[in-house]
Order: sequence, then structure tokens, then C-alpha cells
Amino acid sequence: MKKRTHWPFTVMSLAASLLIAYTSYGEEVKITVVNPTGFPPPIERKALAPRPASLDGKTIYLVDVLFNNGDVFLQQMQNWFTQNMPTVKTIYRQKKGIYAADDPDLWKEIKAKNGLMVMAIGH
Repeated sequence: MKKRTHWPFTVMSLAASLLIAYTSYGEEVKITVVNPTGFPPPIERKALAPRPASLDGKTIYLVDVLFNNGDVFLQQMQNWFTQNMPTVKTIYRQKKGIYAADDPDLWKEIKAKNGLMVMAIGH
């Protein structure tokens, strides 16, 4: 399926409007353009979480953010761990809210069990 892009039409419409404004008044028109995006905050680099030497005896939380079929993927991952790494405990959880929303109760639970986490965000 082809995506339609409307920007060429928008640019031509804007150019035609400017040309009409210029020619109808017979004098030069001053246009002020403001960028609505603002200024993003600086990016703060953070280190990755340290990796454990082994997964034996660890608890891994498989966290679903309710993205399309993320639950199916994580349940298949849970089955794989059960069959191939029986010493690893897996816990499936659904996160509250959208993927970017905070879920302090879940984070507290994971931290209390000294757990690891895999989050299925999608894409």
C-alpha cells in the first residue's frame, strides 16, 4: 500500500498564496515564520545496567506494555526458558499505562526480588 504525502500540495498552496499576496498588493510582503517545536532539553547519557555473569537462579520479569501481540511473544519466551533453562524463574507482568508511563509498583516488585527485566516494546 502506498502512503500518500500531502506536503507537495501544501508547499504549492503556500507558494501560490504568497504569490497572490505579493501581486495583489503590488509591493513586497514581509513574512515572519516561527518554529513551533521549541528547544529540546540536552540529552543526558546514562550507562547500561550491568549484566549478570549467569542467569542461573535468577528471576526474569517479562513485561508487556500491551503493544500488538507482545504478550504472545513474551509467553513464547517464557515457554523457552521453562524448557531450556529450568533454573531461571520467569514472571509475566503487564505494565500499567502506555510504554512511556511510569509503573513504580512494578519497578519496586522487580527490585525487591533482585529481578532482571525484558520489556516488549514493539517495532
